[in-house]
Amino acid sequence: MYSKLYSKKWLLLSATALFMAQNPIQAQEKVPAYPISDMDRTAHACDDFDQFANGGWKKNNPIPSTESRWGAFGILDKENKDVRIKGIITEILAQPNLKKGTEAQQIADFYRAYSDVATLNKLGIKPIQKYVDQITAVKTVKEWTKLTGSLDLAGVDGVLGFGIYADKKNSKWNAIYAGQSGLSLGEKGFYSRDDSSAVAIRKEFTVHINKMFALAGWKDKNPGENILRFETALAALQLSNVELRDPVKTYNKMPYAEMKALVKDFDLDGYLSHQGFKIEEVIVQNKEYLSSLNALLNNTPVETLKQYSRWQLLSSFAGYLSEDLQNEDFRFGSTVMRGVKQRKSLEERATTATNGIMGMPLGKLFAAKYFPESSKQKVAEMIENVRTVFGERIDQLSWMSPETKVEARKKLAAFTYKIGYPDQWKDYSTIDIKPNTLVENVISARKWGHKESINKIGKEVDKKEWGMSPQTVNAYYSPLNNEVVFPAGILQPPFFNPDADDAINYGGIIAVIGHEFSHGFDDKGSKYDAEGNMKNWWTEEDRQKFDELANKYIAYFDQREVLPGLNVNGKLTIGENIADLGGLTLAYHALQKSMKGKPEPALVDGFTWQQRFFLGWAQVWHTNINDAALRQQVLTDPHSPAADRINGPMPHLIEFHNAWGTKEGNKLYLPEANRIVIW
Repeated sequence: MYSKLYSKKWLLLSATALFMAQNPIQAQEKVPAYPISDMDRTAHACDDFDQFANGGWKKNNPIPSTESRWGAFGILDKENKDVRIKGIITEILAQPNLKKGTEAQQIADFYRAYSDVATLNKLGIKPIQKYVDQITAVKTVKEWTKLTGSLDLAGVDGVLGFGIYADKKNSKWNAIYAGQSGLSLGEKGFYSRDDSSAVAIRKEFTVHINKMFALAGWKDKNPGENILRFETALAALQLSNVELRDPVKTYNKMPYAEMKALVKDFDLDGYLSHQGFKIEEVIVQNKEYLSSLNALLNNTPVETLKQYSRWQLLSSFAGYLSEDLQNEDFRFGSTVMRGVKQRKSLEERATTATNGIMGMPLGKLFAAKYFPESSKQKVAEMIENVRTVFGERIDQLSWMSPETKVEARKKLAAFTYKIGYPDQWKDYSTIDIKPNTLVENVISARKWGHKESINKIGKEVDKKEWGMSPQTVNAYYSPLNNEVVFPAGILQPPFFNPDADDAINYGGIIAVIGHEFSHGFDDKGSKYDAEGNMKNWWTEEDRQKFDELANKYIAYFDQREVLPGLNVNGKLTIGENIADLGGLTLAYHALQKSMKGKPEPALVDGFTWQQRFFLGWAQVWHTNINDAALRQQVLTDPHSPAADRINGPMPHLIEFHNAWGTKEGNKLYLPEANRIVIW
């Protein structure tokens, strides 16, 4: 939430109806519902369901050298980008005399600018030199803080981040948030842990900074050590990724004057003057961070702060500068941090970059070409089925009082949803995109995004706005809108397969829908009411019972070892783990409900519909991942590793035990008294 006023790496743009008319829905190739070749029959379903269901797939699908992990999400994402999105871009590139300011012109010229390696190599760091000069001219800490506002406008991280989002306690209206920012490694634990992996990463981080400075032609002495030292001190002041999950703790509304007093030596007025807006009230993430930050800046030499800003500037634009800087940026960010061995081809990178900056114009074309209205209607029906079953599950809960059930039902009834793509598309014609000015193009897009956010201040929240482009292989729940969102990108095999049997689809897309519904009632979502406001709708006793169940589930995942000496972080992943457990429960009972009054389905490949439901879930999460990426995920990601999203919830589901006949002694057997049932 506190990343910036806009996203530097993903900006939504629109597209024209002209291209949509030229790209009718195309017939999709039939995909098998569940290939039995994906299985490993030597494994036992009741000991390691992931290996049993996916062992064959894992053996036959090693991680490509350009990836850190390989699974259903990555494969579909690559197919969407490298085939579908690249095909759309190719069609646009073939069109002559594109009019300036049209989405087609923006797409074509951004792609060309990224692909023009010769120009990028010739320019070196010249495209960011004006910012370097501004940093060099700084004389005092206050001058530095004011300048960071200008850098922020161009998308360069500083020690503070501002964002415009719905007010958690008045979700119909936008509010200004301020929070921690500025850690190159992303999470404070990387700066303080003393395990061999963290120590090695910090060492490589200093080497990386030194190399980047040298490639930029900067003659600083030991910049890596200096910047690591400063960021380590900065990290010590910040909340951990677990603490950031607490919506109550991170909501501290105050007058702007009070915030200024906490960072009195930070020229906040000067900083915000570059942002183009004034603040009367602000929601602060962590008051202690601000006061401690003030002391840190006072005790840090201004030359160190300037060096830090040059680093953040260089790092922010490294992917859009010369090849030598791009290669070193890849070496550390992808090889060291995630174990990726090889960069993707220039064509793939150009497609990904263009999609990242111009997601919505491409998304509109993608949806028109690959997402029929019939699929949208089908998904809407599935969502309503899940809603019905969720309501029935709430009514049957033994641990929740009738009083709280009324409020839970009210929230469930208020759920809204978006499917496929937005109903309205924004106008982005003012973004200045040229074929040979890549960095300027990125800055123009970032500034547009900043202005878009600024224009939200003092206005009602636009409930129609999307947080993902249509081609994104993902889905999300927004507690402030109390809505679930399913882009067209994920509504394809293996997640949603129109040609598959119901059991596979219910274990796939229906369980995903149930997962997002469950987020409205996980440890965070349950703190928001039907209107999306952070408000307690629980009785004290019911909340205590819910927390007890959640804490038991945290302890359960804390015991799951993913690498020697490294376990899942139960507190970090509890929201997603609750949603997985809830999603599977809801989907299974929705499938069971759909079977009433119908003949028992025939076996498919020797498996019952109950068994195929769980095979459908396993297929969604089949994944190979290298150790570096796995370690990074466990330390930073609120999602458990894929294998644990399969094997983790299974022991708690009586439906799994009944389907597969687990017995005491099986690794996935859990005594009934130890099983967690929340929703």
